[in-house]
Formats: sequence, structure tokens, C-alpha cells
Amino acid sequence: QVQLVESGGGSEQTGGSLRLSCAISGYIDTIQCMGWFRQGPGKEREGVASIMSDGRSTYYPNSAKGRFTISQDYAKNTLYLQMDSLTPEDTAVYYCAASVSYGATCRNSGRINFWGQGTQVTVSS
Repeated sequence: QVQLVESGGGSEQTGGSLRLSCAISGYIDTIQCMGWFRQGPGKEREGVASIMSDGRSTYYPNSAKGRFTISQDYAKNTLYLQMDSLTPEDTAVYYCAASVSYGATCRNSGRINFWGQGTQVTVSS
């Protein structure tokens, strides 16, 4: 089992920045990849960033590319999502996710095994 606990959400104005954190515990060595997902009002859950267990391979969809940065501090067992140039369209509940499935990339939710409880991000114009 892997446990994930997000923090760092809140309210920000357009153009501002927020950094989300995800504390990781449990069988960390089994994790193949991790990701950040979000679900806005009336929208489906979508991935916004992912990172492989080697820490070197990252992926961002076009909606996040150039604005969001995913990183991992192995000493602190913490995953981060730095979000810059925020817009109201970024308003959503953000979830930390992990997969222990061999070959998973965490780019989509199909092979995610563990989810955090979510943290709200609200961006006002």
C-alpha cells in the first residue's frame, strides 16, 4: 500500500503561483510513476503532470506545458507541483497519484493504483 496526502492548495489571482505538495508513505520502492491530476467543476479528471520513478522522465499535456513543473524530493518522500501563470481555467481539485503497475506512465488515470484525498485550487480573475 501507498499513502498520499496533498497540501498547498488555496486561492490565487490570475498570473499568480502556487506549489502543491504530496507526502508519500508506505511501500515507496514499489512506485513506478507518480502524477498530478485535476478535476474542475463539471469536468472529467485530467492529468497535468507525471514523473517516472527514475525522476528524470517527466510529461506535461499542452494545458500545463511551460507553466507547471513536477518534481520529487526523495529524501523527504515528497512530490511537488509548481504552478505558475495561473488562470481561472486552472481552478479544480488537484490530486496526487501513484502507480505500482509495471509499465505505467501516470499520464492518464487508467493504471493509477493510489490517490490522495485532493486539494482545492481556486484562481480568480
